[in-house]
Amino acid sequence: MELRLRAGTPNDENRDYVPLGIPGTDMTVNENGNNSQVWPERLREYTGELADGLTDRWYEYVPTSYDGSRPVPLVVSNHGGQMSGWAQAVYSSWTLLAEREGFICVFPDAHELKMWMIQGMADKVRAHPELVLPIPMDPPDWRDNHDVKFVRALIGRMQETYNIDAGRIYMHGMSMGHMMTDQFARFHGDLLAGAAGSGAGSMASQLYDTDGGLRNWGGPVPMWISHPELNGMDGPKQEENAQQKTSRAYWSEVNGIHGLPQIRIEGEDNYAFYRGEKADLVWLDIKNRDHGQTLDEAFLIWKYLFSGCRRLSDGTIAREESLAAAEGDAHALAFAAGSRKAWLHNAPVALPAAPLMWNKLKYHGLEGGTMVRGRYLCVPLRFLAERFGMSYETNEAGTEATVTLRDGRRVQFARGVIACLVDDELVDMYCETLQREGELLVSVEWFCRWLLNLNVSACGDVVYVTDHVAELSTFMAELLKELLS
Repeated sequence: MELRLRAGTPNDENRDYVPLGIPGTDMTVNENGNNSQVWPERLREYTGELADGLTDRWYEYVPTSYDGSRPVPLVVSNHGGQMSGWAQAVYSSWTLLAEREGFICVFPDAHELKMWMIQGMADKVRAHPELVLPIPMDPPDWRDNHDVKFVRALIGRMQETYNIDAGRIYMHGMSMGHMMTDQFARFHGDLLAGAAGSGAGSMASQLYDTDGGLRNWGGPVPMWISHPELNGMDGPKQEENAQQKTSRAYWSEVNGIHGLPQIRIEGEDNYAFYRGEKADLVWLDIKNRDHGQTLDEAFLIWKYLFSGCRRLSDGTIAREESLAAAEGDAHALAFAAGSRKAWLHNAPVALPAAPLMWNKLKYHGLEGGTMVRGRYLCVPLRFLAERFGMSYETNEAGTEATVTLRDGRRVQFARGVIACLVDDELVDMYCETLQREGELLVSVEWFCRWLLNLNVSACGDVVYVTDHVAELSTFMAELLKELLS
């Protein structure tokens, strides 16, 4: 069916995490972590005793197309801390996607304090008294975790109530709901054909025992990990990067992933697609996003992972044709300062000299001071010429070079000169041509933008070049440096 966005009334004055006035209205809320759609008209609230004799609440969304005549997928989406099931329905786009794809969604409420019972979370709070959020106490044995038992029973209830395809049950969560989803996948992943989380993940102590063994009872699960670039949930950038690497390493081991990822950047979405022997992994770093989930994440998760995953009756994961192939950018090139490798065709290749981050300087006054007027990554000109199908000629000393572009233009460079000759026209560059290790180096930003009209995105000391709009994020830059080291 054709989707239609319903117009809402923006509440720009709101400063509440989850405005209680949203249910049943057309109110929308937008900030750089939570963005809402208009209240879904078909969202229904339910309560019942599904586990431990306790009353729990959840919200169901059944699409217009459902008539019970055929099995349909089920998506369970877990809310963030201090939120609710209805808030997760509004702050995500699963209900919109359910209308398009014909699956059913359920949004459970955590039983206590609007916070999920997470094994090991109480230990973290005790170790960090600055964390003032009240959280439910986790039992010593995860099998006694009420929220896990409730969500598992809720899946059973949905199967009893509706015609659910048992091979296509998926789970997603945001923030603390991400931790809940990750926890459920570790304990009961054999029930799921895919799991996805936004903005959190698990601590190393939850993933590994004291001997470094995997804490896992659910087996391989196709996994999606979304990380907002400005998440700020695990301290400084280095600590947050370490936590992301730990999560990827854990699910790589569970899912039998051994090779390099495929890298793809679309606008602000920075993807790493990992193929595993048992199940796949997608890691997404989102440029310029704060803690939370983007409104389109459900569509991305379905497009690249869930739509192509099914759990067979023997428990294995079958890869089916997804809506979009989880492939890297076909036309992409990445460099990192100091690395003698470049990222080309989704693999590292050798460079004739290491790229150098160079400061464009303005000499200021008569006291010898300087001011930096730009920082550019200078890379071997010979490599750029070969990569883009150009001829490359140098003088005997290697201090001058001429490249002939595929359109016939001849561009001449000379060591120490900030301009080049394009045919007989003098053109200024971002910074001067350098010579290192016997090779001429030029700004890759200038070369690819001005001569080839390509998209160039720089983050820190990493540069990513593509034939489409792409904005390199901080943590993808860290991953690329790791791959090129």
